[in-house]
Amino acid sequence: MHSNWLIGIDLGGTKTEVILIDRQGDQHFKSNEHFRKRVPTPAGDYHATLESIRSLVLDAEVQAGASGLPVGIGIPGSVSSITGRVKNGNSTWLNGQPMQDDLRALLQRPVTLTNDANCLALSEATDGAGKNHNLVFAAILGTGCGAGISVNGRILTGLNGVAGEWGHNPLAWTPQAELALRPCFCGRHGCNETFLSGTGLSLTHKLLTGQEQPARDIVDHALKANKGAAETLNQYLDHLARGLAAVINILDPDIIVLGGGMSNTKQIYRELPPRLAKYVFGGECRTPVVKAAHGDSSGVRGAAWLSRPLDSP
Repeated sequence: MHSNWLIGIDLGGTKTEVILIDRQGDQHFKSNEHFRKRVPTPAGDYHATLESIRSLVLDAEVQAGASGLPVGIGIPGSVSSITGRVKNGNSTWLNGQPMQDDLRALLQRPVTLTNDANCLALSEATDGAGKNHNLVFAAILGTGCGAGISVNGRILTGLNGVAGEWGHNPLAWTPQAELALRPCFCGRHGCNETFLSGTGLSLTHKLLTGQEQPARDIVDHALKANKGAAETLNQYLDHLARGLAAVINILDPDIIVLGGGMSNTKQIYRELPPRLAKYVFGGECRTPVVKAAHGDSSGVRGAAWLSRPLDSP
């Protein structure tokens, strides 16, 4: 067996993707992508989801000319350290299922599951925007909002498996009345996700203007000097500064890497840094905030890195 082959799976609510990469070099992480395939996720059907993953893994092994390769999988949720079952998943048909054990039995090999934001953090810390940084905080600003933490090239999952679940803390320095306007799927109100996701941006716009618009359109209109859209984006940047400053005050990461659809908003990287200093304790902040180097591919690449043996460099 080729010891450097790595297989990663990114399981999303609408699509499932596999990647086969070949890890090269002993001292520095380099990788060559050999195979990638994306298929629709059989939403709502747990057993069909398992079979879809199995099929993708076998397709990747045909390309590798090897069998029994370890598999890393990023999921929209996490695995409970108490029950071993999936919890907190946006793809609700996964919740309560012993998915990691089921896949190990189905595939007859080592399988490691983790949150998709953890995969982003691992990918970017390994050979992306966070390379050569010891402590990387990577946030997904997409339809939802999550984050992962990498310390010295390893994912920090925590005792309860919720390290990095930044999306479900209330937005810092926000009045209770404002938090109450934003119900979250988790059952609480005012979570970071309800402010900082693309959906959160759209809600801010609706509360401000009474108009419902997709996040992408709001950002485009702000660039064209539309007054309402510009003010919405201005509020979003302040919300993001508060959310990330709270992270800096606790973790003080070496770098913050952003992924997800909202990470494509260019104004973030120009206008966010001076806003952070307003909220970070002491009034100073040198923390770089950058876009994920591997873009939409970072999740599946991180899942592949997840499958490497623990004693690998």
